[in-house]
Amino acid sequence: MDQLGYVRSASTQGAKDGLNKLAVPQKNAYARLVQKHHSGRFRSYLNHIAQKMQLEESGFNDSSSDVELSLKRVQMKEGLARNGLNVPSSSPIRTSQLEQLVPGGLNEDKTQALANRRPHKKDPSIAHEGDLELEEASSLKQHGGSIDLLNMNDALGGRCMLSSLRQGTALQKSSGSEEKEEEETWKKKHKKRNKCPVNMDRADGHSSAEQFNVDLPEANARKTTHLPSGQIPGMAHAAVSTPGDWKNRNKPGRGRKKNIFEAYLSKEDVSAGLKRGELIQGPLRINPKKYHEAFIPSPDGARDIFIDGVVARNRALNGDIVVVKLLPKEQWKVIKPDGNDKETEATHESEVPEELLRTCLPRATVRGDADSPDVIIEAQFDDNEAENGQENLPNMLAEDITKLSVEANEKVKDAESGGMQGAKPEKLPKVNDPRLLPDRFLQRTAKVVYILEKKHSRAVTGFIKLLADKNSELFKKCAMFSPVDHRVPRAYVSLADCPPDFTTRPEDYSSTLFICRIVDWKEDSNFAIGQMTKSLGQAGEIEPETEGILREYGVDFSDFPQEVIACLPQRLPWVIPPEELANRRDLRKECIFTIDPSTAKDLDDALSCKQLADGNFEVGVHIADVSYFVLEETALDKLASERATSVYLVQKVIPMLPKLLCEELCSLNPMRDRLTFSVLWKLTPEGKILDEWFGRTIICSCMKLSYDHAQSMIEHPEKVLSPEELPPISPQHTIEEIHWAVLNLHRIAKQLRKQRFIDGALRLDQLKLSFTLDKESGMPQGCYVYQYRDSNKLVEEFMLLANMAVAHQIYRSFPAQALLRRHPPPQTKMLNDLMEFCDQMGLGIDFSSAGALHKSLNETFGADKYSEARKAVLTNMFSRPMQMALYFCTGVLKDETLFHHYALNVPLYTHFTSPIRRYPDIIVHRLLSASLGSGRPVRLRKEAIQEQADHCNDRKMASKRVQELSAELFFSVFVRECGPLESEAMVMGVLNEAFDVLVLRFGVQKRIYCNALPLVGFHFQKVGKKPELTLVWEEETPKQEAAHQVIALFTLVDVVLRADNAPLKYSAVLRRPGLERE
Repeated sequence: MDQLGYVRSASTQGAKDGLNKLAVPQKNAYARLVQKHHSGRFRSYLNHIAQKMQLEESGFNDSSSDVELSLKRVQMKEGLARNGLNVPSSSPIRTSQLEQLVPGGLNEDKTQALANRRPHKKDPSIAHEGDLELEEASSLKQHGGSIDLLNMNDALGGRCMLSSLRQGTALQKSSGSEEKEEEETWKKKHKKRNKCPVNMDRADGHSSAEQFNVDLPEANARKTTHLPSGQIPGMAHAAVSTPGDWKNRNKPGRGRKKNIFEAYLSKEDVSAGLKRGELIQGPLRINPKKYHEAFIPSPDGARDIFIDGVVARNRALNGDIVVVKLLPKEQWKVIKPDGNDKETEATHESEVPEELLRTCLPRATVRGDADSPDVIIEAQFDDNEAENGQENLPNMLAEDITKLSVEANEKVKDAESGGMQGAKPEKLPKVNDPRLLPDRFLQRTAKVVYILEKKHSRAVTGFIKLLADKNSELFKKCAMFSPVDHRVPRAYVSLADCPPDFTTRPEDYSSTLFICRIVDWKEDSNFAIGQMTKSLGQAGEIEPETEGILREYGVDFSDFPQEVIACLPQRLPWVIPPEELANRRDLRKECIFTIDPSTAKDLDDALSCKQLADGNFEVGVHIADVSYFVLEETALDKLASERATSVYLVQKVIPMLPKLLCEELCSLNPMRDRLTFSVLWKLTPEGKILDEWFGRTIICSCMKLSYDHAQSMIEHPEKVLSPEELPPISPQHTIEEIHWAVLNLHRIAKQLRKQRFIDGALRLDQLKLSFTLDKESGMPQGCYVYQYRDSNKLVEEFMLLANMAVAHQIYRSFPAQALLRRHPPPQTKMLNDLMEFCDQMGLGIDFSSAGALHKSLNETFGADKYSEARKAVLTNMFSRPMQMALYFCTGVLKDETLFHHYALNVPLYTHFTSPIRRYPDIIVHRLLSASLGSGRPVRLRKEAIQEQADHCNDRKMASKRVQELSAELFFSVFVRECGPLESEAMVMGVLNEAFDVLVLRFGVQKRIYCNALPLVGFHFQKVGKKPELTLVWEEETPKQEAAHQVIALFTLVDVVLRADNAPLKYSAVLRRPGLERE
């Protein structure tokens, strides 16, 4: 930082980042040690001593009696500083700060291990998720003032790592000859001391072929775990350990290999512990940006329970249902009192309910410039979750900068910068023992003791590479599989499953994607055992990447087996049997039509509207009767229940049901007789329900309208549409009749919508992306933000009305067996954080209810052209605390208040309107049929219904994530093929050395790092409570003055999206202010 308080950017500060070498031989013994040990291990030890002194110092009050002690400490700190070590200041110490002990003066070839915690320090071309590997190290023993360090050997490079019991130091080991020299020195030293661990040869990978064939972990017990983050195989990685890892490691015994992980408890002990309240169960969520951080939700809805380190996670993978045991209070995590712990809550792909959002597309992005696109992939209404995704708050630990709270620095720092106004923040007490702190300063920590259910598919995409030690027997038997998802461990795979020429030409496969399934993970090994299943193809290409996504999330995209096909009607063309004509209400002469995306093939809902003589309207929602074809306990029903949902990718659909049903027999195609389930209402022009009817029907749709067709009718009510402007129409009806019906539906829908929001409903509209694809290549030609218009709202209102009506009908008839859908209120802790954030920013948002939030969100913004952009920024923030909507069986939840749907603000809701693509709707159809006496009695027990509901929740979450990843894949390819892309962007959050933006043209969110920009410097401060970054740009010409740019929330900036060198990676680059757009 210069005299003006500006941080110099990377280009001007590089000379300061190197190791401060000792120019003159030192005379004291301490300095001689430093000269001899420039390794990261010894620096870690010195850093530990510096932090220990800091801890001791924080426990003393400043007084005259401590002058001599203080002088000694100052002399010691100066000695440490001379040797390239960062010595902390005397600010209050928190337990979390003990993790930040990497020396600031390490050489670049040693480490950038802090890059994951401080992403702005990294090269901007590297993904900021953090390029980390977990390396196994031995237990640490402490004897008085000295530390006895036992180290494990790394079989795949001879790397070692040390850490103190309270440290989370990340040290990157050098590769090649330097590693081997370090390893040999270490071996000799410990042999002399008789402390070298046993079975070292085995740890080095010198295992026999028989050992590999019998029990691979026995050959790897002392090896390292490598968890890459999108890295090219063969790159140097950083090794990291966490405080939780050290706390939970078992001490090694002599003459045997120590276990890395604890053995799981028995089922009996787990059951007893859960009953006694000693154990807690919940879904495990692993931070995708920091794999060593994991969380489970707290049963009381308070702050998430923190699981610190891979060892504490005990071989569980993301999404697994785990049982954890709380650690002693002295091991709980200390958090900041100023609200900066918000990113200690677990990141997971949040499920924003369909009633909050608008379309079924995953998060997406831009109006493309493609001329005459061949195929337009359009959004369609999904009364299901239209859950485009957005992540909950990232799981940064307390010392990291909080994104939600405007990523402000500690409020103590605000005072230093002169930006803090008003009352002083509450300070953390100066105590070293968490047991002495109030609970509000603590986050409970735990360790996994049992995996109740393995929800993760254990299938993962990644790359393979040869082992490092070419002389070991293991080298001849197996290869190393490195997952793309660094939350999954590296795994040994048999060379027999690799390509035949892989061992002789490994470089040919450096960018080839493979699928591996994790089949085992022993207690004594940091490496899992994997089984290679398939080579997908070139990384970065659409089809291999798509298949990898589907396999990772367990999506069944195989052909339907013959026993399923045998359940379908065999005589084609199929005709409605006479008995169905006799038992159903015949509506084939009514004016009934569908409104869907122009490319839709699975048409499962239709609408009708006719005016009655009394001035009221008969409005109908007609849904394909899929349950007629999908009979209970058949092979078709079993497979549909397993798939549970269709999965919509950008370029294709993975259907839940065979094509014959999806696109033919069940699809409400125009001018085809179809079996349906209908809900008919008698409505006033204001939308008040006067009468209601449910029943099985037969319809014949007279026209397939697209959303564009319906929108044109709404926008031009007086226009006479010609047949050429519309799809084919049934001769029994006229264009005017359909046009009039659409206009009446629109008027009633506006009234229904208005009343819903008066009654307290909430809607969060996020930007959605549609793509235009080339017909032949399938490559994206362009993309655009999908516009949600009145025609979409029309369909939405009547689908919601039908779902609510059916929910009441089946619950009245089967109070213990109804399959409904509930939406819990927002997470309390995250909502409180959001309220604090809005207060800091001076935003008058009312969070008292869903309706109040909706009202304030839509009334807070100005009328200028960027008001929608500001609304989009806050909408994204407001979606983060929202919980996932869930299917459930009413007989399982005893408290009826838990049935409530927060977003809709209604007591009962279900899914009835999309049975072609959602299995819960089929169950609801069966329940509705039984309630009307026209179907078989309900035979399923409530437990069985709840089990199916749970499975549907899991598959829905997986489907949503796959949709998101598909959109991200296509957009990344679009940037690569059509970029660079320019756009305006709005600032969403400000960090002390970076800021987040919402790219308005594309709807994507990106982080921009100050160190990646051509700046003279930058300065962070808080103006009142609002954080600001001031950027000082380099002069473009000698006569030009440096340009100053202020970055704050809602600031408009210009950005350019450019593809990175890594596959499917792209960056947002801030344009210098004042530059004309090209």
